[in-house]
Amino acid sequence: MTVGLVIVSHSARLAEGVAELAGQMAQGKVVIAPAGGTAEGGLGTSVDKILQALQRAASPDGVLILLDLGSAGIAAEMALELFKQDHDCPVMISSAPLVEGAVVAAVEASIGSQLAAVAEAAAAATSLPKLPATEEQQAGEREGGPD
Repeated sequence: MTVGLVIVSHSARLAEGVAELAGQMAQGKVVIAPAGGTAEGGLGTSVDKILQALQRAASPDGVLILLDLGSAGIAAEMALELFKQDHDCPVMISSAPLVEGAVVAAVEASIGSQLAAVAEAAAAATSLPKLPATEEQQAGEREGGPD
């Protein structure tokens, strides 16, 4: 078993896309359950969708929940309370950036890392550069920092 991931987004399409991308990086070795949008198909979050995703991703190794926006955390916490009533599965909620955090977490989980290490790797994704450093930035690093 591996740590499972739940992707919570206000948009179903965004949650599904992030889950697809992270799943490709994990080569199918990790359960990644999207929980996006409202029950009616609109923008927002759904405690029921998050609870169902937690149930799909549940593993003895644990589950990491990643969020798109802060208010998704409230719905995730509510779903987690319901989940804990019937499951003895460790769960952590991450404040990592959604896309980068999910990809890094999926790769970390795919190599069999424990929940704390998966969460730590996701959180570290905050500092991943999106663009290569410019020559000026590289020169500043060689000289001991920016001007």
